[in-house]
Amino acid sequence: MASLFKKVKDKLRGMFLSGILVVVPLILTYVVLRFLFKSIDGILSPHLERVFGYTVPGLGIITTVLIILLTGFFTRSLVGGTLYKSGDRLLARLPIIRVVYLAAKRLIEAITLPHNHTFKQVVLIEYPRKGAYAMGFATTRIDLEQEFHDKTNLIGVFIPSTPAPVSGIVIFVPVDDVIPLDISVEEGLKLIVSGGIVSPPVVRRKENGAIEEAEVSYASGQSA
Repeated sequence: MASLFKKVKDKLRGMFLSGILVVVPLILTYVVLRFLFKSIDGILSPHLERVFGYTVPGLGIITTVLIILLTGFFTRSLVGGTLYKSGDRLLARLPIIRVVYLAAKRLIEAITLPHNHTFKQVVLIEYPRKGAYAMGFATTRIDLEQEFHDKTNLIGVFIPSTPAPVSGIVIFVPVDDVIPLDISVEEGLKLIVSGGIVSPPVVRRKENGAIEEAEVSYASGQSA
């Protein structure tokens, strides 16, 4: 009887795990796509509704995708590439606008192009409390000057949201409290987007303990 119960339990456990492997990725994909659909569709839908006089679900996102594709095609041409570079330099010099534009551009590059080394290091920090850890990406190093000219060396850590990593929070942590991990930025992004489901079996601290910062320049917002 005990042997039969164990066989049934093992069989159900195997079926459950197989189901998880199929269902969970589909659910996560649906959640991310729904978030993107509602966000992007909501940008143009009100304007298109005024033009056509009625609502067409999904028309906003289709139009947005077409605009993005046409823009990408245009910027790859000689004339379009020249105009883009000129416009990019102009926006990078305008007060107030440059702050938002450069920050948004760098963040999107870091999230969508993990191989461009904008984020160079995946790290762990104790957050939101002692003994609990959050995964993020090392951004930049700053010195916090306090009383009597004492300085504390801090590392900026960007902690993306799940499942949409284009938003999140930035926390500045003392260098000694940051744990550099021996995994790639792409693996870190997969882990965060999947809610921790898609992760390496073992996450190790980087042997040399060095923290690689993002390649950014505060003055220009361009890669170092």
